[in-house]
Amino acid sequence: MNTRTCEFVSPKHPDKICDFLADSVLDAFMRKDKGSRVAIEVMGGHRRIFISGEVTSKAQVDIQKVVQDIVGRDFQVRSYVEKQSPFIARGVDTGGAGDQGIMVGYATRETPEFLPKEYVLARDLCKTIFAVYPYDGKTQVTLEGDTVRAVVASFQNAKTADLERLVRKNVHADEYSINPAGEWTLGGFDSDTGLSGRKIVIDNYGPQVGIGGGSFSGKDYTKVDRSGAYAARKLAVDLLKSRKANEVKVSLAYAIGKRDPVMAVAHIDGKEESLVGKYDLSTRGIYAFLDLGSIKWANTAAWGHFGRSFPWQ
Repeated sequence: MNTRTCEFVSPKHPDKICDFLADSVLDAFMRKDKGSRVAIEVMGGHRRIFISGEVTSKAQVDIQKVVQDIVGRDFQVRSYVEKQSPFIARGVDTGGAGDQGIMVGYATRETPEFLPKEYVLARDLCKTIFAVYPYDGKTQVTLEGDTVRAVVASFQNAKTADLERLVRKNVHADEYSINPAGEWTLGGFDSDTGLSGRKIVIDNYGPQVGIGGGSFSGKDYTKVDRSGAYAARKLAVDLLKSRKANEVKVSLAYAIGKRDPVMAVAHIDGKEESLVGKYDLSTRGIYAFLDLGSIKWANTAAWGHFGRSFPWQ
């Protein structure tokens, strides 16, 4: 029997707040200069935010103001941002990838969103609870075959009995663990420290699908960690539809400074097929193909990057 588990977290989880802040800073630069090179990392908690990274842009952005407009003026913001390394820039300036790495795209017929079922169940339950309790929280769903064996839900400011009724109404399971450590009222940055790029499994497809390892938030399109992963997802969905397949996995690999991927393969229902030369998978090609200039990046920071109304779906 195929047993699978996936968790999900709300937008008020400390790590997801940091992702949102990183992408909000990215948006602030991109609004003023579409050619901005941005790689921002955010750590926050307990009324303090630390921002580090590299930005090369014609735009002038008050990073402290961007952050405080989101988290509040009572937060102390420290920004440590330098220009992109000239050794990286010389490869990117000619249209090359901003880093090496492996990106994975995945699509399955299992759900209408072309995502794994356990992932969709955990995400949708988290969204349903968050609509009632808009605070820090987590869900987790365990499937055995198509049967939901266990559901876990922990949400800030939620009475256990009320939360359990809400969960039971939305997901039928053999076992429920609701606020298993007890009810809690302290959450988010008040109780824990967050870090951008720490929820990359949730940002992708859940733990059953291997990913390349790179994070998304706070990075412009020249970082193939992000743009390459989006392109791989788009190709996986398109191939799933055109080949009438049940499962497609696309893998791309890049070398820093090189225009085209050094590997581009699809596994269509387990059969490998080369994608080399069939698509423009340069960062500039992906930018045009997916219309990345129109994206508000902060909108991607919550609820995962796939199976939503983005061009790479």
